Amino acid sequence: MILLLLVVGSFESISQTKKLFGKIANEKEVEGIHVLNTSSRFYAISNESGSFSISVNPQDTLLISSINFLPEEIVVTPEIYKTAYISIVLKEQINELSEVFVGARFTGDLEKDIAQIPVVDSLDFYDVGIPGFRGTPEEKIPNMLGGVIAPTAINIEGLYKHLSGYYKRLRTLRKWKGQDATVSRIIHYFGEAFFWDAYGIPKEKLEDFLLYCLETSTLQQDFNKGNNALVLTVFSERSLEYIKRISEKKE
Repeated sequence: MILLLLVVGSFESISQTKKLFGKIANEKEVEGIHVLNTSSRFYAISNESGSFSISVNPQDTLLISSINFLPEEIVVTPEIYKTAYISIVLKEQINELSEVFVGARFTGDLEKDIAQIPVVDSLDFYDVGIPGFRGTPEEKIPNMLGGVIAPTAINIEGLYKHLSGYYKRLRTLRKWKGQDATVSRIIHYFGEAFFWDAYGIPKEKLEDFLLYCLETSTLQQDFNKGNNALVLTVFSERSLEYIKRISEKKE
């Protein structure tokens, strides 16, 4: 009877998670807005029409952020959770400049000065028969000293992104994205049944167990390098502690 109640309680807890569909309702620049569920590991990015979907539980907090808008936090109230839809209008971030120069004015910052030079036709590496990456490159996160604050110039946009916490959130999103991808690859490689048979990890706890391993060991590097002996050692050692923890919670 106790086991049945635990199973039912666990099922009800899991069933609370549902997809929330949202839309950024601003008139312009609605694509690429970051939506982070700070109460869990879920995140989303709005598409060209401003739409997104993200997994939520009641009372979760969503952080909506973009460089062109002020960050906004939204709590998933019972009403929002019930309708499973939300429309968001963000306040535009206005950066006032003390001086504005019209026309080409060289600053001594090589990167900025080159950007002012008009280019009629850019040369693609494929034009000269050189293969290369043609996808969308990830935004570079510069170091505060040297990358943002240099001896001869200051990157105003980079400084704002550091001070506003944008780069910190971006690092977190990339870390979670990498970990989630590794978890999916590990499950696909070993299979869910393997973890139950070998270590007694329940299916509904498998992702949580693997994230625990990633956070507390070198599992990600070992798995990416194909060091299966080290990977299995991590599973064996961490599973004992993990099973002990979830058993204590049930008690």
